Amino acid sequence: MNKFLKEFKDRGYFYQCTSEEELSDLLNKEKIKGYIGFDCTAESLHVGSLLQIMCLRLLQKHGHRPIVLLGGGTTRIGDPSGKDKTRKILTEKEIDKNIKSIEKILKKFLDNNNQKTKPIFVNNYSWLKDLNYISFLRDIGKHFTINKMLTFESVKTRLDREQSLSYMEFNYMILQAYDFLELNKKKNCSLQIGGSDQWGNIVNGTELIKRYSGNQAYGLTTPLITLASGAKMGKTETGAVWLDEKLLSSYDYWQFWRNVDDRDVIKFLKMFTDLNTEEIEKIKDSNINQLKIKLANETTAMLHGKKAAQNSEQAAKEAFSGTSLGSNLPSIKIKKKDINDKITIIDLVILSKLEKSKSEIRRLIKGNAIKLNDKIISNEKLIITNELFHNDYLKLSVGKKRHIKMELN
Repeated sequence: MNKFLKEFKDRGYFYQCTSEEELSDLLNKEKIKGYIGFDCTAESLHVGSLLQIMCLRLLQKHGHRPIVLLGGGTTRIGDPSGKDKTRKILTEKEIDKNIKSIEKILKKFLDNNNQKTKPIFVNNYSWLKDLNYISFLRDIGKHFTINKMLTFESVKTRLDREQSLSYMEFNYMILQAYDFLELNKKKNCSLQIGGSDQWGNIVNGTELIKRYSGNQAYGLTTPLITLASGAKMGKTETGAVWLDEKLLSSYDYWQFWRNVDDRDVIKFLKMFTDLNTEEIEKIKDSNINQLKIKLANETTAMLHGKKAAQNSEQAAKEAFSGTSLGSNLPSIKIKKKDINDKITIIDLVILSKLEKSKSEIRRLIKGNAIKLNDKIISNEKLIITNELFHNDYLKLSVGKKRHIKMELN
């Protein structure tokens, strides 16, 4: 078996492949280009997209060249895969802003120096915006049958639930197949990688390329990743685990990995770090907390740098020991006039964004889970005064693992 495919399987990335033996032979003979598409519906990707990013890194590691397709065109329509309803349509300005932000994030994960494996960034709006509808129906549409399109999971699920599926969304799978055809023609791209929910769309693309030009192309999918708890990867009780530091601090990102379920640690070390699988096998029986710190450090260093990972580990130690305010803790600035003896502890927690629900904050106070400067707060009507801030700083803790430094200015 080809080395890339072997590692792809060893790390738990493999779900399905269109013609595995043929693809393995091709990868043994030459260096190829493979692509993954990303929607641009938000200004940042979250941890749910991390597996796809790791696949791009693996392509580079084995000498192949990744193509990153940013869906400036298809985002204007919306992928129905896994969706219960039509997605809100963004403006061109919003999409362009999201594209720039997402490209910046992806460049942190990928090697941009090696000219042979340097990622190629493309925006499918460049070829979709000028499509002639009649020509498109004649040249591309004739290769698709409604009968087959109705069998694809993304369509079938919506129809089975009697949820409306617009004609606009129905076209998404044809446009994605057309993207693959364009990349095959213009960039000699022979592989598309995507999540398991994209299987139908990817197969459409390989078949369209075969019918249209006679070229052989391949599809490779990854499994849907869920946490041991059953929750969807990338979502937590407090919201999405964003990859952009403007939306989630490096400390909170570190904490996400540090606090994963024990059952997920080895799996995630294989999937989301560069540690080789042999090394992971050797350390898999080590102390579980040490393995979690290893996971948190490796993943945080990959996105935010080694220094940020070290600072986050140190901040976590300081916060846990309660020995200091914690210079490395994430911080938030608040105005003195917003305090002025007129807000309660509940208001302060909401201001910190560590919790949104007042009833949940009251429950936490009753359970002795809220602390100010490491002292338990038991009075939910406590008025916050400027004097509580030592040298204009106040440490707020919610539970054992969430801490923030609040600074008066």
